[in-house]
Amino acid sequence: MTLYNVVVVGATGLVGRKIRDILEERNFPVDRLVPVASRKSVGLDILFKGLHVKVAPLDENAFVHADIAFFATKNDISREWVPRAAQHCRIVIDNSSAFRQERGIPLVIPEINPRTIFTSRSRIVANPNCSTIQMLLPLKPLDDAYRIRRIVVATYQAVSGAGQRGVLQLEHETAGKSVPEHNRVFRHPIAGNVLPEVGVLYSDGFSSEEYKMVDETRKILGRCSIKVAPTCVRVPVMNVHSEAVTVEFERPFDMRTVQRILQEAPGVVLANGENGSGYPHALEVDGRDEVFVGRLRRDESVSNGLSMWIVMDNLRKGAATNAVQIAEAWVKGPSAFKVETP
Repeated sequence: MTLYNVVVVGATGLVGRKIRDILEERNFPVDRLVPVASRKSVGLDILFKGLHVKVAPLDENAFVHADIAFFATKNDISREWVPRAAQHCRIVIDNSSAFRQERGIPLVIPEINPRTIFTSRSRIVANPNCSTIQMLLPLKPLDDAYRIRRIVVATYQAVSGAGQRGVLQLEHETAGKSVPEHNRVFRHPIAGNVLPEVGVLYSDGFSSEEYKMVDETRKILGRCSIKVAPTCVRVPVMNVHSEAVTVEFERPFDMRTVQRILQEAPGVVLANGENGSGYPHALEVDGRDEVFVGRLRRDESVSNGLSMWIVMDNLRKGAATNAVQIAEAWVKGPSAFKVETP
């Protein structure tokens, strides 16, 4: 088995730690792991596959002998360092939104479009937004069957999606403690509250998270004509995102066939219960890599409408697991997907 030298940038953050965990859980063929983090974390001792590894600083030396680099960083760090890492590494997988809409950089959900990994001349592959992954994993096979005309989605996003500061703010507020300003990530209290603001709010009323869902859906499905109407909401849940999704298809559908399609879809678990009485929820999905779907029902307000409830662990499949799966697909090589490298 070929082994790979792997760098994880942002290795001490929520997503970075989860990437390390999943590399170990899935027995990814790592020869040498280089965890990279901010100055305050440099020199810390972490455990990976029973070995103690020191956290390294973010500089060129981290990538010189690396094969694969994962970035779990903010946009500004990714914009500066991902292209520099790609000069040394064979593939760089970025979890930020910095390169998702760049021409020539694949935006990949491995169950949907793994072939695009091998079209990247820059060696950079972008990991989609967690809410987009969650929505499209069950919708893509339905789109293949019935062709989606329009998607209306409301997200209910956990505070872990905002990183460690989001978790700390909810923990402090729940305990009745004042939140230090440097730990505050939400403009308003989140404990006992619901905030229809994820990311930056623009003057047109949309948020950056909502634009991500629109643009990324069109890029991944390869169809600019598809209509997406998102409302992204932050809720006082530690981990696991939920979504209420209604789709309008171009073609009529049969509910039994829809259920069969979802049951056979890779990475999807249909948790609809008997007669549609069941549904997945955050507490049972936490720690799982699948995307769970329930509350299937017709939307009688439009022709060919279908509504559903979708739940996913945003730190795992929404970020870290998807990134590791991209690396796994790359390791298999283009021949596994019957595509030639450019």
